[in-house]
Amino acid sequence: MAHESQPMRINQLRIQNYRTLRDVTFKELAPLTVLCGPNGSGKSTVFDVFAFLYDAFTSGLRASWDRRNRISEIRSRGSTGPVTFELKYRASISGGNPRLVTYRLAVDERAGVPVVVEEKLQWTTALGSGRPRDILSFENGRGTTWDEETGEATTEELASPDLLAVSALGQFQSHPRVKVLRDFITGWYLSYLSVDDTRNIPTAGPARRLSQTGDNLPNVVQYLQENHPDRLNEIFEVLARRVPWLERVESETLADGRLLLRLKDAPFSEPVLSRYVSDGTLKLLAYLIVLYDPEPPTVIGIEEPENQLHPKLLPILAEEIRQVSSRSQVLVTTHSPEFVNEIRPKELWTISRGADGYAGVRRASDDEKVLAMVKQGAQLGWLWNEGYLTSADPADV
Repeated sequence: MAHESQPMRINQLRIQNYRTLRDVTFKELAPLTVLCGPNGSGKSTVFDVFAFLYDAFTSGLRASWDRRNRISEIRSRGSTGPVTFELKYRASISGGNPRLVTYRLAVDERAGVPVVVEEKLQWTTALGSGRPRDILSFENGRGTTWDEETGEATTEELASPDLLAVSALGQFQSHPRVKVLRDFITGWYLSYLSVDDTRNIPTAGPARRLSQTGDNLPNVVQYLQENHPDRLNEIFEVLARRVPWLERVESETLADGRLLLRLKDAPFSEPVLSRYVSDGTLKLLAYLIVLYDPEPPTVIGIEEPENQLHPKLLPILAEEIRQVSSRSQVLVTTHSPEFVNEIRPKELWTISRGADGYAGVRRASDDEKVLAMVKQGAQLGWLWNEGYLTSADPADV
């Protein structure tokens, strides 16, 4: 029996020894996950876990490690042992039955260099149950892989213990299950959008995906104009409904080869340069380009979308994000009750730091009092304002 292809989703994430996240587990993650809490609670640290893994798979573990100032700034204060991440998700090969998959990565440091002390990829052997099989198991650059054609294990050795076996072997078609994970993680998009960067005038040339800061926004508009005009028109239609006076957005190549972004207001005959457009309009355009990507990212991370956006636009943005969560898993961190009002209890997690300085998390749907009030018509943002969301308010810290 054929099975419809379902987007891969992280079902569970466990983080150990990563900054304030000494031991935190997110279970039964929804397609849309929203994280709220006071300043300094650890929201950005959770976001950075995704960034760390993405950087490690795309730029290399050493670069990701060094970018965060190595073990002294990465490992939880007062802790010993490796920094560990464990992902559980469901995946299938060639349209087969989806299987529960576990990926575990443990990293430590020796002589200032990161070392992969453990890396393991396991697939269950039957739908929903069955004994896990080690597809890949490495320690300190050496390990074994399971050959799916012969059913035999093969010993492998990497060139260096700071290399990720999944990243290296996932480039080969002979390791399809490893490739699925590598493609999944390298397909993430994590947004650190800066409105100032979206006003950039870059060198002309199409770009398929928006950069993390949005500094190539004109290039992505150019790419969509040339390759996906219908999708670009769809983005413009959505934007025009949210910003009624905006008629169209266009990119223009200058004589010196740079690319200019221009936006036209309906009442005026000529478009204006993006540098003269409001922060909120540019940021909403950038978010819509990410959310309406013709080849959607496997995971989308958005940090504090409320910045530079009018509060009335936040419920609208939440609606757009919910629609895209049917094809991409989405993680959002926020301080905005207006945004949280549009979120369901199973999608909302609160985070706070305890007396020991380490963060803990709790899902809103695990609080019976919160569930009872939501069933009576209360919105989660209102409950947050009124102090009913445990650990989400600075007064609770």
